[in-house]
Amino acid sequence: MHIWDNKKPTAQMLGRWQPFHDGHYALFEQIVKKTGQVLIMVRDVHGVDDNPFDFETVKSNIEQKLNPTYQGHYKIILVPNITNICYGRGVGYTIEEIHLPKDIQSISATNIRDKMRREGVLKMAE
Repeated sequence: MHIWDNKKPTAQMLGRWQPFHDGHYALFEQIVKKTGQVLIMVRDVHGVDDNPFDFETVKSNIEQKLNPTYQGHYKIILVPNITNICYGRGVGYTIEEIHLPKDIQSISATNIRDKMRREGVLKMAE
């Protein structure tokens, strides 16, 4: 079992995860290969626009999807509603877009939420 180490190089994933779906899972699988551990940052957007899931629900959904295969390879934290990522000069960060297959890239949390509402799993947006 992997044991988290704050001193070890770590990749970051930032998102709303409303909900965490198979596309996010596939993205995580690519990212964890880079450093062996990933910090998953959950933007604090519950109740803003169409973001019905609170942090604890999002965290639980992510843990259900990633455990037991990746237990110890990730941490999940709540962060402000980050909309801009800025830095002043090259200080050792790599900002990288991960390209996934088209069928994975096309997975949409908006469509998943709409389906959940049609099926009565999630109440209608106000």
